[in-house]
Amino acid sequence: MKKLLLIVPLLLFTQLTFAQDEEESDEPKEGWVGTGTFSLLFNQAAFNAEWQGGGTSNYAGNATISYNLNYNKDNFTWDNTFLGDYGLTKVKDDEYVRKTNDRLEVNSVAGWEINESNWYYSVFANFRTQFAKGYEYDEVDVIDETTGNVIGEETVRTETTHFMSPGYLQVGPGMLWKKNENFKVNIAPATARFIFVDDRFTTVEGYEDGDYFGVDQGESMRFEFGASVTAYAKFDLVENVTFENMLNLYANYLEDPQNVDLDYTGKLNMKVNDYLSANFIFQTIYDDNAVRAFQVREVLGVGFTYKINPQE
Repeated sequence: MKKLLLIVPLLLFTQLTFAQDEEESDEPKEGWVGTGTFSLLFNQAAFNAEWQGGGTSNYAGNATISYNLNYNKDNFTWDNTFLGDYGLTKVKDDEYVRKTNDRLEVNSVAGWEINESNWYYSVFANFRTQFAKGYEYDEVDVIDETTGNVIGEETVRTETTHFMSPGYLQVGPGMLWKKNENFKVNIAPATARFIFVDDRFTTVEGYEDGDYFGVDQGESMRFEFGASVTAYAKFDLVENVTFENMLNLYANYLEDPQNVDLDYTGKLNMKVNDYLSANFIFQTIYDDNAVRAFQVREVLGVGFTYKINPQE
């Protein structure tokens, strides 16, 4: 785990350093500038009864929105980002439609430039949660009430998460290094972090402190205080292909500061034309309050893309 915690930031900052050699031709525009994209990705597979190669008919869809609203004036900069992802899939003969993706995140960083440099005094806020309920699925035997024999299986689902359970809020002062809108790092050594949950998950029989996202028995919030590092890097690989990186690190001074929480997302965007695109998303999370292992998701698809207020 420690090796991966070092490798992911190293890859990001190697890319960041490499891309610094490319000079931006345009000065940042003053005032408010808003840009974003909305994407719909679809996947589908179907097999008839005679198909001999194996497979199960299914379909899936994923919607993604990314919107940036930034302000620049004299020595003041304020960057705001809204990220939303939601995906569903349905497999033939499965009773339930299942989530494949669910993410809601808002980032905001305000900075005051220091002596006409790339450094700023900063204040940041980060909010993360999800749109809809999350479930665990289990297969259980179906028992004939008359004979007591097992006559089949059925899928049962148990709700484990929903909107604001968990919800994360981080705020704190720090220092922002900003080359341009595509390359920036914020370091906040005094960050307050709040983890919100529904207390019905922490009041179940047999619950022990910390079982549900680190929150104590009967409580609906956990407070942490520590250090946060966020970084963003976006650059062109080849024509019409961009690579976007987002990295968040957090260490809690109050408990196990050596266990650094990590959230890294890499997004490869491939433009076909003004309305069609393909992308690949890779995300990995390590948070020992949730699970003592790496969480990984991948999304690959081709679909419709619409630019929101594109800036030339």
